[in-house]
Amino acid sequence: MKTHHQSVYEQFDEQANSYLTSAVHASGEDLEALQKYLSHSKAANVLDLGCGAGHVSFNVAPKVQSVTAFDLSDSMLEVVKNSAKERGLNNISTVKGNVESLPFDSQTFDLIISRYSAHHWHDVEQALREVRRVLKPNGRVIFIDVVSPGHPVFDLYLQTVEVLRDTSHVRDYPAGEWIEMFNNARLFLKNSESFRLRLEFTSWIERMRTPKVFADAILAYQATLSSDIKTYFEIDEDGSFTSDVMLFELHK
Repeated sequence: MKTHHQSVYEQFDEQANSYLTSAVHASGEDLEALQKYLSHSKAANVLDLGCGAGHVSFNVAPKVQSVTAFDLSDSMLEVVKNSAKERGLNNISTVKGNVESLPFDSQTFDLIISRYSAHHWHDVEQALREVRRVLKPNGRVIFIDVVSPGHPVFDLYLQTVEVLRDTSHVRDYPAGEWIEMFNNARLFLKNSESFRLRLEFTSWIERMRTPKVFADAILAYQATLSSDIKTYFEIDEDGSFTSDVMLFELHK
């Protein structure tokens, strides 16, 4: 029986190039907001945790000393390495591994960033403990991810369509659960921001190569939803919808 890490690896390793060209991942309000957290960071050593195709690394690299792009997928890391070279970003290095057991010495990084990755993690609290361990005493952490609205009915919709689209999905956590997990790992909230993320159905499905039977199931499920769910998520007839995203800035 394969492990969760193997499932995540298989799901993403063959999709690396589609994530590099994905508009959702390559741009957005959250990436723009991230820039203001990089002031006075020229000497920082940064860890991009669950880097995917490297969009955080590419945005951060010009403003810091070094970036370590970290991911479970060999193909994702190869895409990051090649694209960094093409962009002339010589301060980006790549390291493979899983977030629950980081292969770095304690107190290595000044800034740790994770964007749109943690909802795939098998054990978020263990990963957060590892984040704290490898963070320098005065370091900062920034997490950006889709969040659940928290209301049980809305939460059920979000988790259902996420797992139908991507079997490696674990959970989009509500903000309250995030803060509880941060506190349990002794990482404490300094700032937070909220955004709305529009997901165009066809590209959202194609990016994960979702089987047609599951894509059809999502559309069939959406057709049964109450008007308040359709309104909250701004669900269109073609299946496109809008999710909530939050940025959390943390410190030890």
